[in-house]
Amino acid sequence: TLAERANLAGVRHILLVLSGKGGVGKSTLSTELALALRHAGKRVGILDVDLCGPSIPRMLRVQDSAVHQCDSGWVPVFVGQDKAIALMSIGFLLERPDDAVVWRGPKKNALIKQFVTDVAWGELDFLIVDTPPGTSDEHISTVEALRPYQLLGAVLVTTPQ
Repeated sequence: TLAERANLAGVRHILLVLSGKGGVGKSTLSTELALALRHAGKRVGILDVDLCGPSIPRMLRVQDSAVHQCDSGWVPVFVGQDKAIALMSIGFLLERPDDAVVWRGPKKNALIKQFVTDVAWGELDFLIVDTPPGTSDEHISTVEALRPYQLLGAVLVTTPQ
């Protein structure tokens, strides 16, 4: 719909961070990539779709922040003294940051679609999408929801086992 397009209309490049397994450093890489791009003068957002292990709010020391509503949807949490990195994560929607998320596919998929369509990102040079481990429904939902927006590409994080 037109409203969906509006929230990502100001985002120039979308980059997925993926891996086939957990514990390889996707969230760390997503965070460091965002910080490096910010250091280079870019406007950056991170969409944390790791619904069962949302670690980026803690990595960026904003785990106690709350998400607010505006006319065009959710307002992401802005990170740092200069508020230069926009972040959306399920970690902001839980009562306690360590609460477990135990959901079946349809509910996870609906939230991912909502994250893609209902977050008011504003003007960004890069939106980095941190995905959960594996190759599950969440990945398919994320890619399908982002398909109309011309992904810049993906970074595949692996380890040499």
